[in-house]
This record gives sequence, structure tokens and C-alpha cells, in this order.
Amino acid sequence: TKSVIKNIQWITGNNFTVEKGRRQIEEYISTWDVHRSWLHWSEFLQEEELKYSKRYHYRVCWSVPTRRKPIPQATASIYFVIEISKIKPATSPVEVFFTLESSRLIHRPEQCQFREKWLKDIIENKIILMERL
Repeated sequence: TKSVIKNIQWITGNNFTVEKGRRQIEEYISTWDVHRSWLHWSEFLQEEELKYSKRYHYRVCWSVPTRRKPIPQATASIYFVIEISKIKPATSPVEVFFTLESSRLIHRPEQCQFREKWLKDIIENKIILMERL
């Protein structure tokens, strides 16, 4: 069976603000199928000026706090970029892509189904590394 790729209606370049971008990332994340034990917070990191576009960088930090360990051993970050073209009409939707911490693979919301396993793998690898050190 083919799974449905969930996405949202992204804001247009002329309506974009840093806060609206963060809220849209939160809205997009709400479409992901992750267990309710996962908690996250998001933040704006920086604006990047390029020749043909402007990029806005965000980070979403994930963890699974428990009663026994309210402060998690490790977290997993996902880095989002919202790109506004200087060439396309201002009424065009922004471009969005994201990468997982410790990975260079670029994911696009309209082309990829998010997997909770990605978060688990990042955290498990960090815990294994900490135990070895």
C-alpha cells in the first residue's frame, strides 16, 4: 500500500514573516505520525541572504521525557529552511526543505513521508556514543 504524503498549504513570499514561518513549520509537523510521548520546540536561527533568494533557518528539537527521566538523555534536531525567491512572483509559495541532524540528505515536504524512526535513530546513536565515552 502506498502511504499518502501529508503536506500543508505554504505561505506566499509576500505574506511571509519569521513568526508565520515558524507557525507553518509547527502546522506541518502536526501532520506527522509521531507518538504523543514525543515533545518538541521550535526556534528561528538565522536569515541568510543569497543572490536569488532569502533563506530562513529554523530548528525543531525533539525528545521523549518520562517520569523517571524528565530531562532526556539526548535530543534530536530537525533543521528547516524556508526559501523565498527573489525571481519568482511574490505571490508564489515559499520553498521548504529540511534535514535531520547528522544527515546531509535534503527532504522536501511534498516529496517525503516523515518517519518517527528517524528521531529514534538519532537519539539511540547519541546515547550509544555517550556510553562509549
